[in-house]
Amino acid sequence: METNKENSYLNKRDEFVFSQILPAIKSLKFGSVEIVIHDSEIVQVNKIERMRFGKENTMKKCK
Repeated sequence: METNKENSYLNKRDEFVFSQILPAIKSLKFGSVEIVIHDSEIVQVNKIERMRFGKENTMKKCK
């Protein structure tokens, strides 16, 4: 059975994890956020940002 101390730790840890995930999602225009889970717990968050170059955007910047 979990004690109040363990519940408090999990809540603080969860808050921290989500405080890292949400800004990672909001900061991306194109890309992905990968959440790695081991034994039912989030252990890693990977943010991959992509840059897309359309023909129109590239040509305007080159002139």
